[in-house]
Amino acid sequence: MLQAVDWFDDGSVFVVDLALACCALESQSALAGRSAVALDQVPADARLVYTLSGTITHAMVPAIRAALDQLPGEATVVAFGACAITGGPYWDSYAVAKGAGELVHVDHFVAGCPPPPDAFAEIVEGVRVG
Repeated sequence: MLQAVDWFDDGSVFVVDLALACCALESQSALAGRSAVALDQVPADARLVYTLSGTITHAMVPAIRAALDQLPGEATVVAFGACAITGGPYWDSYAVAKGAGELVHVDHFVAGCPPPPDAFAEIVEGVRVG
């Protein structure tokens, strides 16, 4: 079951992190200490951030799309890390997708291997501002 993390603890921005591989260590670090709720508890007027962090395999594509479809509203989609953006060092593997942008609309690309948690925080701050 997907959970949404209340980033500012005020119900304004919720983050759903689909943690796929090693970059998830950094995205999860950014989320640490924040409260999580079930998707059906996200307020209708809240902004959503959907993060793909790590290597995206072709086998995971249906789950990625299904998770995006479960969100209670339109989300800002973030590809977090080299693997989520381009396939990273696994780009030439038959099993690895060539980046989230080929699968879903991506609003923000956060480069790095892995990117630092504060890079993720900057994106979420920007979503709050609009």
